Amino acid sequence: MKKPLAILVAVFAFVLVIVFVIRQADHKPAKTTNRANPPQRIVSLSPNLTEIVFALGLGDKVVGVSNNCDWPAKAKQKPKVGSFWQPNTEAIIAVKPDLVVCETFAQQKEVAETLKRAGINVLSLRVESIEELFTAVAKIGQAAGCPEKGEQLVTDVKKQINQIRSKSSSAGKVKVLWVMQTEPVRVAGVNTFINEIIELAGGQNAIGPTIDQYPSVGTEAILGCGAEVIIQSAMGTDTIARQQKAAEEFWSRFANLPAVKDKRIYVIDPDTVLRLGPRLSEGAKAVAKYLHPELFAQPQETKQTNE
Repeated sequence: MKKPLAILVAVFAFVLVIVFVIRQADHKPAKTTNRANPPQRIVSLSPNLTEIVFALGLGDKVVGVSNNCDWPAKAKQKPKVGSFWQPNTEAIIAVKPDLVVCETFAQQKEVAETLKRAGINVLSLRVESIEELFTAVAKIGQAAGCPEKGEQLVTDVKKQINQIRSKSSSAGKVKVLWVMQTEPVRVAGVNTFINEIIELAGGQNAIGPTIDQYPSVGTEAILGCGAEVIIQSAMGTDTIARQQKAAEEFWSRFANLPAVKDKRIYVIDPDTVLRLGPRLSEGAKAVAKYLHPELFAQPQETKQTNE
């Protein structure tokens, strides 16, 4: 009786080991690297993803982009397959891609499902935080058969933003009101990647916790936030200079706000700060120069000021 019991115990233990191994394997991130047969025809449906693809040295393989993909300059020359918000499924299929990279919001998700049913390889990525940007870079590198390039790009961008964070940390926090639009006033809340940029540039969001990521705010909230700097994302086709003048006129009605008193209102080109892409450090540094000009002014700028 002892021998059959021992065998039963051994079999049970073996089964437990197999189950454990399978469960552990399920928790390991899936690797999609295809070195033997990397994609040769890539479509990107989002400006920031297009920038990643080009930064990985895959520009020559890009056969289609959205109408909104305008960086680098070579991206403008690629065939267009609809807009960011309304990708054209037929146009995408027509360029015969073997990899499509897109985001996960509703319109692009719907297109992605259609493409998958057509047998096209699709990589859907959520990029709403700096950490998710790094994940996206790594995943695109893996899917394109160049994981080392993806890892190197992540390392380079992290190094650049860490240098900015380290430099800005030596100064006091500056209260920042980041304005997305003025009619009505809508701002970036704390649960946004813009807030991450504000913080790594040495700032503090002047707006406290909110239900919405980009809430509209009234006069009382604006006057009570104590913003020392107002940063406004440029919109439309008007020049930055004209939008800067319009912003100064608009905010003049809040004369008691420190940012208005000290004339620290800045309209910023949105491409490097509202796109989570490889140029993240450029955007963060531009913000840091607004918050801490004494730390981030270039030597030539300092010289001109002294003159």
